[in-house]
Amino acid sequence: MRVQPPHPPGSLGSGPGEKYPEEATGGTAKAKSGAVYNPSFSLFSAYTRGSAMFTTKMFITEKKSVAHVLIMWLAVLSVIPAWSQEKLDLETISRIRYEGFRDSKVMDFATGLMDSIGERLTGSPNMKRANEWTRDQLTAMGLSNAHLESWGPFGRGWANQSVNVRMTSPDVAPLIAYAEAWTPGTSGVIQGKCMRVAIEDKKDFDKYKGKLAGLILIFGPDAGVKPMTEAPFKRLSDDDLARIGEYEIPSEHPAFRLADFLKRRQFTKELNQFFADEKVLAVIDHGRGTAGGGTVFVQSGGSYRQGETATVPKITIASEHWTRIARLLEQKKDVTLEVNVANTFYDDDAMQYDTIAEIPGADKKDEVVMLGAHLDSWHAGTGATDNGAGAVVMMEAVRILKALDIKPRRTIRIGLWSGEEQGLLGSQGYVEHHFGSRPPMDDPLMKGMPTLLRREAGPVSVKPEQAKVSAYFNVDNGTGKIRGIYLQENAAVAPIFEAWMRPFKDLGMTTLTMRNTGGTDHLSFDAVGIPGFQFIQDPIEYETRTHHSNMDLYDRLQPDDLKQAAVIVASCVYNAATRDQMLPRKPIEKPLPKEPEKKEEP
Repeated sequence: MRVQPPHPPGSLGSGPGEKYPEEATGGTAKAKSGAVYNPSFSLFSAYTRGSAMFTTKMFITEKKSVAHVLIMWLAVLSVIPAWSQEKLDLETISRIRYEGFRDSKVMDFATGLMDSIGERLTGSPNMKRANEWTRDQLTAMGLSNAHLESWGPFGRGWANQSVNVRMTSPDVAPLIAYAEAWTPGTSGVIQGKCMRVAIEDKKDFDKYKGKLAGLILIFGPDAGVKPMTEAPFKRLSDDDLARIGEYEIPSEHPAFRLADFLKRRQFTKELNQFFADEKVLAVIDHGRGTAGGGTVFVQSGGSYRQGETATVPKITIASEHWTRIARLLEQKKDVTLEVNVANTFYDDDAMQYDTIAEIPGADKKDEVVMLGAHLDSWHAGTGATDNGAGAVVMMEAVRILKALDIKPRRTIRIGLWSGEEQGLLGSQGYVEHHFGSRPPMDDPLMKGMPTLLRREAGPVSVKPEQAKVSAYFNVDNGTGKIRGIYLQENAAVAPIFEAWMRPFKDLGMTTLTMRNTGGTDHLSFDAVGIPGFQFIQDPIEYETRTHHSNMDLYDRLQPDDLKQAAVIVASCVYNAATRDQMLPRKPIEKPLPKEPEKKEEP
């Protein structure tokens, strides 16, 4: 489905005309060696050779005046520049496809990152290794100025060395268990009785006060494990893509509320302190979802900030194991667990790093086209689909361009970000340093935090470099093939991307949508007025199996999908780096009024 909204008022930058026609059928452009792909050819043919819309016979039959005929022809010709300006070098695109499909290195990058390095929690030793490895790989490809760029301060690093949990009574059984990030270890083997605890807000503290010392808490709501009634593997159907192509009016969905987020974070801090004050031995919860099956979704249980470290070990176990313990406790049976967790905090460097490298431009070298993905991950798996896939696709995209010795007009710059899982911190830090920022916020919970995505902080102040970035392209929706692009409400790029997509229709890339999509690093660029785009991808097993889970491993990657994605990204970056004009922009979003403070209910 193709979205055709009008050019938004006040759009910035230069680009094709403000209107463009519905695509006509019947005409096709033939690609010859070295030919330029001109989307207006089929359009013009449809209007000039036997079209039912405009024919000489119609004009003569209806006895229109010569002046009227000329006016009608001018109307037809006026729509052609929107397409004819967007000329594609099909010879180079064919070379990109050949290199990407027949000499791909994307899975070599994948095994190097996921198998040799492994998980990449921000602040961990593995994150540092990944930064250095990607820098060295980009250097070996021949990219220029490959370096690590700091942002921060971040806080404490953390890594898990081992975790063993087993039931010792009323049965002896090993449990599938993972330590939660930024929580302490047990300093050796501990044993304790279990108690089921449900705490939803501070009001629940009183009923447990003085009752939890020396206990292992089975914490959280019922897991509700259910059979899987639908296949966990999914590709987007034509109907799915049509729905994605339909714009969602913003008022239909509640906006993100910073106050609610800060309230939840404050509650987590107070809950961890309550557990510490009550001298709890350990806290054990289960991951999200109802499928179970040994897939465990694990994130953090404490804060990475200095001075806010949790002091009670927290562990996530398989849902089926958690529910077994919960049932036994409901039956008033004693359950005893043995727990041994070894975690390490790292305080040697409060700063964190992004990996940056470039392919220098030619006549427009001061202008930049960027591509990127977040390099960090959670720690239970090896971060294969979130977001090792995106990182290796971007590395492969620049490798393809460099292997073909392509000389772009604009500089091409790759950024591999850390801190994405903690709130797009690495890309926000990079954008604030180079392109623009918002004022700091007074709230104590926002101290030291980037405010780029917090519109209530105030207006964006842009820096000179911001005007030189044509676009930023991002991949962060798993291992699935690319099916289209989220336009982020930038209507002016729609006819440009429509032309760019056409050579990849045979690879399944067919959809443009005016929708915004969130949750990843293109938002950092979009916030300062740089055209930032995330690709539509097939979900595969992203939400059902791999996203933030222990099963986010190399084996879940789809090699052909990653090759397809790298080829498309390389082509988009090449197109953006060689076209005459920078991509058109949309206005920067206005600041929001500060949210009124909510009084605590008595």
